[in-house]
Amino acid sequence: MPLLTLVLAALIQGITEFLPVSSSGHLILLPALTGLEDQGQVIDVAVHVGTLFAVILYFWADVRLALGGLPRALRGKTDTEGARLALGLIVATIPVVIFGLILKLTGWDDALRSMTVIGWTMLIFGIVLYWADQTGPTKLKTRDWGLRHALTMGVWQAISLIPGTSRSGITITAARRLGYTRQDGAKLSMLMSIPTIIAAGTLAGIEVAATANGQAARDGAIAAALAFVAALLALTLMMRLLRSVSFTPYVIYRIILGVALLALAYS
Repeated sequence: MPLLTLVLAALIQGITEFLPVSSSGHLILLPALTGLEDQGQVIDVAVHVGTLFAVILYFWADVRLALGGLPRALRGKTDTEGARLALGLIVATIPVVIFGLILKLTGWDDALRSMTVIGWTMLIFGIVLYWADQTGPTKLKTRDWGLRHALTMGVWQAISLIPGTSRSGITITAARRLGYTRQDGAKLSMLMSIPTIIAAGTLAGIEVAATANGQAARDGAIAAALAFVAALLALTLMMRLLRSVSFTPYVIYRIILGVALLALAYS
């Protein structure tokens, strides 16, 4: 695969995975708008693995806490902070797994991969993010996250399987409506991405394993490494900016891109 395609796919995934602008939507648009070769599922899986390692490294203290509490959470005990976090992440992942299987079995996952769908979801959910960010209270912290809020954010996360919605964008929207601060809402969103990416990556990885070869493996390794670096930098920058900047710049970008895509789709 051309190096340019690998670099662009990795940078797009790495930069947009944790920003509320939809990484999947941008990856779908890459070949459509540039005329380049479609990167294919192998590269899609690889760049997701790269971003997975980036978020684990950035939030390692929280990941370690959740891993330590996982055995107690699996036994139904929530008497430690780690167990509560681990159980919350499990509960938050269930809706997206169920919805993902429904889309896969019905064939709607491919049917929704269109410029028109991405244009509308970019526009609509960008406006919803702005509304939630501007009107939501800012009183809750990560330590206040319970099973009810985990399930609520998990249901919202399931909507992100519609291309252009943005997994981080929709879960941050839910967190802001529930009353979490911008930084803590973003942190919960990023932690929720870990089991979600693992689940999606495992499913996609099984599908492509039979067709992968040595060259595909090398391309995937390059893409994963580049996506890891890009994601780590983007995540670090966003979390720092949230101390003083709202989500409005991302909303403006979504609205502009959504309108442009709709203009192209309907022209």
